[in-house]
Amino acid sequence: MNKNGLFITVTTLLILCWAVFPAQAAVPEHFDISENYYSVYGGPDLNATLVGDNQYSRGDTVTLNLNMMNKGEISGFKSEKDADIGDYADEMLQQSEMQYEAQATTAVGILATLRSDNPNIKVKSGPQEAGTLKQGKESVSPTKFTIEINKDTPAGIYPLTLDLSYQYQNNVQVGGDDFDSVTGLVTNKEVGIWYENKTQTQTINIEVKKEPYFEVTNVTGDLYPDDGGMLYVTYKNTGEETAKDATVRISASDPFSTTDDQAYLGTLKTGDSEVAVFDMGVDETATAKPYSISSEIFYEDSDGHDQTSDTIKVNTEVLEAKSSLHSLPGFELGTGITMALAACFVILRRKKQD
Repeated sequence: MNKNGLFITVTTLLILCWAVFPAQAAVPEHFDISENYYSVYGGPDLNATLVGDNQYSRGDTVTLNLNMMNKGEISGFKSEKDADIGDYADEMLQQSEMQYEAQATTAVGILATLRSDNPNIKVKSGPQEAGTLKQGKESVSPTKFTIEINKDTPAGIYPLTLDLSYQYQNNVQVGGDDFDSVTGLVTNKEVGIWYENKTQTQTINIEVKKEPYFEVTNVTGDLYPDDGGMLYVTYKNTGEETAKDATVRISASDPFSTTDDQAYLGTLKTGDSEVAVFDMGVDETATAKPYSISSEIFYEDSDGHDQTSDTIKVNTEVLEAKSSLHSLPGFELGTGITMALAACFVILRRKKQD
């Protein structure tokens, strides 16, 4: 093929490449297909694993630590052009390209994004940069994502989607013709590297544990300023596991006080309810309005371990102060009249007796 024919062929190939490949895969400035010695098959293969336990409790906000490893490999080479025998510059360029092509398994500029399709699991962290990872290497430090588990989330397995986007070396071309026989180097060597974008997607599973879960289903009791009263609170185990030897403790804060802040609930199976009774005091200056009292339940789980529930709110109300008879208008006047009538009755009775 003459030089004009070769030029036309190469130009046509470049135009076809620009038409077929997207913008991120555009042929680099110094990339000359006619001078490409090799094509490489293979590339990076990232795999992320969750470090530590993947079991969590409903209502938790936790940080997931993901460790990454590049298991990429080169599956083969294809020779595109042989070096001219005796042309030392050409031979050196061919060897140099082979060394560059070996880097095709490196994942460059990894960007990790975690997603949840379940409304009960919220990913609070945005995309995280994870650096560059060579073949066979693990990340120096884990990539971290914070997730929030809704307190009403049923127990079970929840898949999260992890997208790993990065660039990798798709092809390399080296060129030059000035060979230094003393150093054995091509002094005007140019390197064209063709990068492409790639995204890998995998699933990270987390588990919401089966365990007791407590809710307040009913609150009764009349509480008055400077008087107090008995407070009756119904606790229900809405979780999936039994709570043994359960005891509830309330935290009485202003305007409440109590000398009886604990109540024994016993063993609560799934769906069981029990009423706790507390003798509450109320400060005399308490304002009549709704209040919230914190409580927590101590219990033994199915493995025999002592556990403490999350804070459980008890919503109650302080009522208007009881009206005293002594403070009613006309009370003293009414009392005086009654006493006067009584005195008259006694006097009249004595006269009749006389």
